[in-house]
Amino acid sequence: MPFTSRVAGLLKNHKNVLLNPSRQTMIQEAIDRQEALVSACGALATWTPPESTGRSPKDTVAVRRPESEAGIDWDSPNNLPVEASTFDMLMEDALTTLEKKERLYVTDRVVGADSRWALPVQVVTDLSLAALFTDNMFRPVPKDLDKSVFAQRPYTLLVLPYDKLDRKRYQGRLRVTESGETSDMAVAMDFDRRLGVVYGSAYGGSVKKLIFTVMNYYLPAEGILPIHCSANQGPDGDTALLLGLSGTGKTTLSADARRALLGDDEHGWSEHGVANFEYGCYAKLIDLDPKKEPEIFKAVFHKAAYLEHGAIVENAMMYPDGHFDLFDDRLTPNSRASYRLTELSNIKDPPIGSHPQTILFLTADANGVIPPVSRLTRQQAMLWFLMGYTSKLAGTETGIIEPKTVFSRFFGEPFMPRNPDVYARMLGENMEKHGTDVYLINTGWSGGPFGQGQRMDITLTREMVQAALTGALKDVEYKKDPVFHVQVPVQCPNIPDQSVLFPVNTWSDRQAFEERAKKLAQQFSTHFDKAYGNKNIDPAVRDQCPGK
Repeated sequence: MPFTSRVAGLLKNHKNVLLNPSRQTMIQEAIDRQEALVSACGALATWTPPESTGRSPKDTVAVRRPESEAGIDWDSPNNLPVEASTFDMLMEDALTTLEKKERLYVTDRVVGADSRWALPVQVVTDLSLAALFTDNMFRPVPKDLDKSVFAQRPYTLLVLPYDKLDRKRYQGRLRVTESGETSDMAVAMDFDRRLGVVYGSAYGGSVKKLIFTVMNYYLPAEGILPIHCSANQGPDGDTALLLGLSGTGKTTLSADARRALLGDDEHGWSEHGVANFEYGCYAKLIDLDPKKEPEIFKAVFHKAAYLEHGAIVENAMMYPDGHFDLFDDRLTPNSRASYRLTELSNIKDPPIGSHPQTILFLTADANGVIPPVSRLTRQQAMLWFLMGYTSKLAGTETGIIEPKTVFSRFFGEPFMPRNPDVYARMLGENMEKHGTDVYLINTGWSGGPFGQGQRMDITLTREMVQAALTGALKDVEYKKDPVFHVQVPVQCPNIPDQSVLFPVNTWSDRQAFEERAKKLAQQFSTHFDKAYGNKNIDPAVRDQCPGK
């Protein structure tokens, strides 16, 4: 019997199924069943086991089938294959375990604010808090769902956050952990049969990112480009996309009082424009400062009756009086909060926008050699989209201050399963068709590398972003950077010292700058050859890679 029929049978025959319960019911159930505590502000607080304080990339797998394997980049370190027979075992075990549960929760939601490509998602779980998470993060089913390309192709996800797999049963099928044991956790996807399982992970992000990975696989086949980005809209209706890895300032720069937010994580770009995937936000809380991030802080920690609140705070330090210490990372530096977008004051509702006039790629270059703002040609934009470059800093407590170069394709490598030429080509085609400008913004270091130079002044960065968004950089003179090939503006409005636009001017040692720039360029070239040397990338795009 197909698993979709098995799931339907489970929900029909189980004696205690709550089908699409109200938010108030899910909140109360989470409290009554001791899945969460009520904090002083009314938000729900929960704490997971140590292995569930973040995603588990090594346990995240996809079924490899002959009919679809050619469309997936199995050379990517995040596309881990699993045999169909192993996935079937996971489904069998999940269904058998769910059958024995006292109560089941089922939510029917969609992913995608544009009804023309909204994906119906049914989640079955034994945890009320997991159901509430899907109610926060995924969207209500629209009345016109029948016009969606996925209307007759829903996705089913089984979620068992606190159950563990039998290690012996999966020996030789799932990964071996550092302790030498077979893993007892799996986050598994079957793209072809449109099924998923989260088994043994209580991290909310496992549910969210599994579904987003599924969307990032399905949408290109429908002519829609999925993008891991935030999006906002100006007062004149102009849409902008901001792409950037952690630490690049994406959240800070996209939360602009002058522009309405569509969303902060994933969007689809179709022939009709841009639309947000989700209904909520899943924000990092560590060191969250109410002065620097007032919108996020208010959304999570505003005071309300607990049945009306609904925010979920994961793994943050909470005192007995119900107040949180967001600067205490002893539990994890990855404390999180799930809340609805409607808790933010300046949002676009519905979160659908026009074709983007401007796209910003954000990087935090700790080498101090990337220009603070530069314009990218279509081929250059495709190249930097492929590379997804930023820097991460080593722990200073050991005395190591050398930054680590990080490349994450499409600024979201773990969640982009298709072959890379597909996403890059679609970006280039959309840019050309809709006249979209792409700019590279370096929010990293100037005047030298980390440890010698200083972080770019956020006020200057905001002015450069504003100039890009308003079109003030369209007609200025540009000079080509000899190492990174990008086009650097000779002038930018509201920048007191225009010399900072060219990073070599901010270094005291020109030779040291040139050596550092060439070293980074060579890292680009080496990574490109390793990741994309045999991936059918347009030679004109390859030629724009630094170091080539």
